Amino acid sequence: MRTLHLTNFWHPTSGGVATFYRALTEAANRRRHHLRLVVPSDRDRIEQVGDFVRIYHLRAAPAPLNPRYRLLRPRLFMRPGGAIAKILRDEKPDLVEICDKYTLNYLAALLRKRLVPGVASRPVVVGLSCERMDVNVGVYLGPSRPWKFFARHYMKWLYFPMFDHHVAVSSSVAEELRAAARGHAVRRAVWIRGMGVDAELFHPRRRNQACRLRLASSLGAPAEATWLLYAGRLVPEKNLGLLLDTMRELSRPANDSFHLVVAGDGILRGDLEHQWTAEFPGRIHFLGHISERERLADLYANADLFLHPNPREPFGIAPLEAMASGTPLLAANSGGVTEYANAGNAWLVEPTGAAFAQACLEAVQESQLRRERTARARRTAEAHSWPRVAEGFLDLYREIWNLVRNPAYSVVSGPAFHSTPGDWLGREIA
Repeated sequence: MRTLHLTNFWHPTSGGVATFYRALTEAANRRRHHLRLVVPSDRDRIEQVGDFVRIYHLRAAPAPLNPRYRLLRPRLFMRPGGAIAKILRDEKPDLVEICDKYTLNYLAALLRKRLVPGVASRPVVVGLSCERMDVNVGVYLGPSRPWKFFARHYMKWLYFPMFDHHVAVSSSVAEELRAAARGHAVRRAVWIRGMGVDAELFHPRRRNQACRLRLASSLGAPAEATWLLYAGRLVPEKNLGLLLDTMRELSRPANDSFHLVVAGDGILRGDLEHQWTAEFPGRIHFLGHISERERLADLYANADLFLHPNPREPFGIAPLEAMASGTPLLAANSGGVTEYANAGNAWLVEPTGAAFAQACLEAVQESQLRRERTARARRTAEAHSWPRVAEGFLDLYREIWNLVRNPAYSVVSGPAFHSTPGDWLGREIA
């Protein structure tokens, strides 16, 4: 079986989606599974990864709302000489997966209707939802009713029916698909499959005093301070202001024992670094994007707490990496993080500065509770190891491929839900 995957969520410092596809390429080589990945880049090039994986980097213009990302646009598959159309002709995939809601979803419809120029084959097309459109529209364009109306109807008519079937990374993400699935003539299924973690790299054994002293020296922070770590993209949808609110609460009354370490990059970094370090000089440390995975793993394991402020996180690989590292996780009590984090293995609270600060104090002061929860967290992370998760995705692709070829095929792992029938206006039919 040959699969081809396309995504716009890819650049040198991108987050979870790129991590997922890297893990998927490793699993594909282990399985001897022919996998092709198409991603945007500043120039055209082809990267061979092992014997069975090839990555096509295609030149693309920067995205309008976040120029750190680039967008593969429809001209690449709607024109006869388009680069994506050529890849499809050459590779002849059995299944095409698209992880994008803005420019690539139309390719799925064209493939289903055999309308891509020069492409005679009809692969199975799957939509992978790694984020919610309504959340992104609300963050970047505003929470007004017209924008909410636009996002809801776009998902219903310009995203959901474009594909044969769908996969969502969490129940939170799937809920947007559930709303979009109401009232369609064609029956489509939605599976929920979470992301994973490198449980060998991120491990409690990395925590030791010598490493902590080295990190403290590089940070310019006292080794005896309490280190609060955030690792992730510095972008509007991450609700990063909650981190500053938490620091303010922890500093009342005068208390300088808490230091915030921020690992990551993004369009907000310049403003945040200027404002936060001015308010807490010497106590907030911006490290930028850490490309060396070993160094990142050391940072996770030697932090005292990991803070994840986003209440609408689609899934959250970084919190899972903290759990694998034996570092207590403090996160908002909603969103995709709750797929694996709970009151038994983490601290989940309301996304307010006061609630986060109180949870920080409990996690630091209650040593027995901390040991119990981090031990459970480690077991949770092991159950989400990347080899298991990525190979599960490869199994699911074959299941979906068999199902589309033979609707009577009995799938091993049933979907979370199906679309409901409706009339031409999208009204549900009982």
